[in-house]
Amino acid sequence: MSVLLPILLSSAAACGLTVILAAALLVVEKLLVNRGTCVVDVNDGERKLEVTGGRSVLTTLTDEGIFIPSACGGRGTCSYCKLEMTAGAGPLSPTEMPLLTAEEIERGLRISCQVKVRNDLAVTIPAELLSVREYRGVVERIRDLTGDIKELRIRLVEPEAIDFTAGQYIQLRAPAYGDNPDPVYRAYSISSPPSARDGIELIVRLVPGGICTTWIFTMLTEGDEVVFNGPYGEFRLSEAGGPMIWIAGGSGMAPFWSMVRHMKQTGHARPCTYFFGAVRERDLFFTDELKALARELPWFSYVPALSGPAESNGWTGETGLITEVVDRHVREAGDLEAYLCGSPGMIAAAAAVLHAKGIGEQRMYYDKFE
Repeated sequence: MSVLLPILLSSAAACGLTVILAAALLVVEKLLVNRGTCVVDVNDGERKLEVTGGRSVLTTLTDEGIFIPSACGGRGTCSYCKLEMTAGAGPLSPTEMPLLTAEEIERGLRISCQVKVRNDLAVTIPAELLSVREYRGVVERIRDLTGDIKELRIRLVEPEAIDFTAGQYIQLRAPAYGDNPDPVYRAYSISSPPSARDGIELIVRLVPGGICTTWIFTMLTEGDEVVFNGPYGEFRLSEAGGPMIWIAGGSGMAPFWSMVRHMKQTGHARPCTYFFGAVRERDLFFTDELKALARELPWFSYVPALSGPAESNGWTGETGLITEVVDRHVREAGDLEAYLCGSPGMIAAAAAVLHAKGIGEQRMYYDKFE
């Protein structure tokens, strides 16, 4: 007992010190994060928000009902949440610099998820973002499209209708769960046509470790209520009437599935070839529907391609990376426009092929999935 007593006393002291240090750190963190009341001036006095300082501008505005696009969910990788900040933003951070051009820095643009509200702040927000709304809906349908892609149909509850342009996206809120203490928003393109105003459809691919996609794939069920805001985005058909090519893979199908049905419904006949890449045939979806549209619409053609090893099921379609397929099919640029949707890597590779064909940046439109 004489030997154990000093050990027990030492352990108790160590535990007590640990508790004290932990408590002290929590107090310090609270003091550092809570910067007191700050005023955020929106659009030169149009709105003045009294907020608690310490959080990012993006989060602060969201809590005040002003929704700024953020495809990466505030991780500082997509640059979608850039805003002009005319006062109070502090020095440019290293995480912002790669996401801003020299011209944007000169104009005072900042990455709002990377700027903390530390004092009074003045920010300029485009009018179209001030009109973005929050929506409540009920999950009406969940169905598997492939082994790692699901389609969601969300029926609107409040408000009961949404107006959007084919190609735009929304930000879906995943609630706090497990080791994720706070709700998070993630961006998903709307795959339904604009005529279906009573709800939206989304095409979601499972991202390993993804907070929102894990929730969708393992917890979300039909009948659940969900919250999203939007619509956002400038990815849409131009007003030109010339021929187009669309290039996508996986959940990059979403905006094009909206566009082609919208074009059919509105009689917007414009020559279009849709290149869609997958690894194996089981990774393709909406194949029958798209082939039926290609037979019905003389201006539309669909070219699916498989990049994986040959299978023994008699695939007779295109093979190779989708960029290789595009390279074989597209001979010369002419007045061709290109619309690309998918991962940054795929888009960069496709853009390089198209540049070589003579298609300039002014005739390329991107929807990058971060």
